[in-house]
Amino acid sequence: MGIRAQGGSLAPGRVVGDGRYRLLAQFGVDERAAAHLWRARDGQLKRDVALTLLVGDPADAEAARLARRTLERAAHASKFGHGGVARVLDVLSLGSGVTSSEGLLGVVVAEWTKGSDLVDLVAQRPVAPAAAARMVQALAEAVDHAHQNGLVLGLDHPQRLRLTPDGALKLAFPGPLPEATLRDDVKALGAVLYLLLTGRWALPGGPAAIPAAPHAPTGRVIPPRSLVPTVPVELSSLAVRTIEDGGHGGIRTSAAILRVLDQVAEAEERTQLIKAVGEEEAVAESDGTVWTTKKPVKDVARRKKLAFGVTVLVVATVVILAWGGMMLINLFQGESKSSGPKINVAASSSQVAPPPGEQQPPPAQKPPAPTVGAAVKPSAVAVYNPGSKGDSPGKARNATDGDAVTSWKTDQYDKQFPVLKDGVGLVVTFKDPINLSQVKIDAASAGSKVEIRSADKKNPKLDETKVVGSGDLAAGESTIALQQPQQGQYFIIWITQLGEDDEGKFITELKELTFLPAG
Repeated sequence: MGIRAQGGSLAPGRVVGDGRYRLLAQFGVDERAAAHLWRARDGQLKRDVALTLLVGDPADAEAARLARRTLERAAHASKFGHGGVARVLDVLSLGSGVTSSEGLLGVVVAEWTKGSDLVDLVAQRPVAPAAAARMVQALAEAVDHAHQNGLVLGLDHPQRLRLTPDGALKLAFPGPLPEATLRDDVKALGAVLYLLLTGRWALPGGPAAIPAAPHAPTGRVIPPRSLVPTVPVELSSLAVRTIEDGGHGGIRTSAAILRVLDQVAEAEERTQLIKAVGEEEAVAESDGTVWTTKKPVKDVARRKKLAFGVTVLVVATVVILAWGGMMLINLFQGESKSSGPKINVAASSSQVAPPPGEQQPPPAQKPPAPTVGAAVKPSAVAVYNPGSKGDSPGKARNATDGDAVTSWKTDQYDKQFPVLKDGVGLVVTFKDPINLSQVKIDAASAGSKVEIRSADKKNPKLDETKVVGSGDLAAGESTIALQQPQQGQYFIIWITQLGEDDEGKFITELKELTFLPAG
C-alpha cells in the first residue's frame, strides 16, 4: 500500500533516514499522529527494524512541534528495558538524520519484533478468555514497570502491538503521542483486552480494519459478555471499568489490572485442569497446535514429587529385603543373640551422626529481630475509601480503642478485590511524626492481605501513597514489619484482598491495630 507523503511516496523499496533504512512492508497507520508504521532494513547493520515515520510538512510549525514532542518522549523511552516493549535504537529528527525533502518530521527506530499482527489474530476469531488474560498480563507488566519509572508507553493503538512467537503481546512501534498520559496507557490495556475478547476496538482513533465497539444509548460501551456470552463476568467487567473514565468503580492502575488478570487466569486454568482429569487424551487444533496460557510449572513439580516417592519406595524395599536376608543367615548359623541388624527408624536424614573425627556444625541461628519501642496510639482514625463511600465509617475508631471486643468491618462483598474496587482501609493520624517499624493487626479471621502505606496528608489519592510494608493476616494477631523504619504522621492500612465468611461472601474484620516505632 503506497501512502502519499510530503516530498514523495512511502512505498516498499524507498530509502529514508539519510539513505540507511529501506522500507520493506507497512503494518499500519496511527492517523492521530500521522505516524506510519513500517518494517525496514538497516543497510548499515544488515538487520530488520521497526520504523515509526512521522509524516508532515516541515513548514507547519504546529505539526513540527508535536513531532518534536513525540521524538523527545521516544528518546526518553530508549533507556527503558522490558520484554513487553521493543527497544528504541535511534531517534531521527529534522536536521539530524531526516531532511526536509523526505516529507518526514522524524523517525523512531526500534528493534524488529518477530511474530504476528494483533489485527490479524483477532480477525480470525476472538481469543479464549484465559489466553487473552495471559496476553494482556504480559503487556500490563510492562506498563506497570514503565509507570514506576515515570514513562508513558503510548500503546493505545492496536497496530502498534504484535504477538510474539511465545504468545505475549509486545509494543512493537514505540512513540507515544505528545499529549498521552499514564491514564491513557491503563485505558489501552482495557481496550486491548476488549479487542481480544470481542474483535472490536473500544477507544477513539482505531484502524479502519477493526470494527468499533458498540455503545449503549447512555454512551457507555457494551460489555464484552453481551457480545460473547462465554466471556467470564470478571474479565468483561475489568475491560469496561478500565476503559471508562466516569463512575466510582473505575480501574486506574496497571497493578489493579494485574491482580484481576492473575485471579481470572488461575481460575480458568483450574477449571481446565479439572476437565482434563477425566479425559483420556488431549485435544489439539486441526493443525496440531496446542494453546496454553501458562508454563507447566505445576506439572514439573508433580513429576518431581512422584519421582521422589518412587525412589523412597525402592529404597525401603531394598532395606526390607536386606534385613530379611540377614535374618535367614543368622537362623542358619544358629545365632540367637541377634535377631537382625538394628535399624534406627526415628532419625531423619537431617539428624544423621557425623563421621568420626568430624564435629557437627552448630545450628544456624536466626538474625535478631529489630528492636521496637513502646506502642504509639494514633490521634485519629478514619475509613480510607477513595472514590466511594461506606464500609462502616462510624466504627473506624474501634480498631484503635484498645478493646479487642470492639472491631471495624468492611462491607460484605460478592466479589473479591479488585473486581469491584481496588481495596479499602483505614488511615491513621499521629499527633507528631513517628518512626514506624512494625504494625500489629488483630484480625477476626484469616485470608486477608494488607499493605502498609505512608502518606503526606490525611486524604491522599492512592497513587500519592507509598507501600512500605505488606503481609497476610492470620486469625488473631499478625505482625507486619516495614521494609525499613518509615518516618511519617499519616499511615494507611490498605486491604487488597478480603477474607471469606461462612456464606461465601468477602469481608475483613479488624479488632485492634498497634503501631510500634523503631527502638
